Amino acid sequence: MKCGAINGLVDASICIYSLNCINSLHSDALDLALANGTAAIGDIIFLEILQGFKSDKDYKNTKAQLSKLNHYEMFGQHRVNLCASNYRYLRMKGVTISSTAGVIISIFCIENKFPLFFKDKDFTQHIKYLGLLRASLKT
Repeated sequence: MKCGAINGLVDASICIYSLNCINSLHSDALDLALANGTAAIGDIIFLEILQGFKSDKDYKNTKAQLSKLNHYEMFGQHRVNLCASNYRYLRMKGVTISSTAGVIISIFCIENKFPLFFKDKDFTQHIKYLGLLRASLKT
């Protein structure tokens, strides 16, 4: 499979897809980004991925691989009100929020004009209602 570079922040859904050895353009793009250092990851996303490992070996290997990406601090006191307001806004629009982390990730990306590279369908509602940008594979 030929894939292009990722242009944006990588969500846990892409990493987990790749870690489960599902061969696709998404996993190939992540492998390329890891090799080239062309994508970024946020602290909350990094946490979501690392907390899921039972094996110390897999934990350490994944941590080492993902540490090659640029890292961003995604949440802090200055984003509390913005995230809470947008969470409430989505709920008023009838959107079921599966995780607070998803809202934090979206707001970080929107504020910083980072497109998000994801496979989690929950983010499609954030595109529709909040203006989240979806990263595409650059060929």
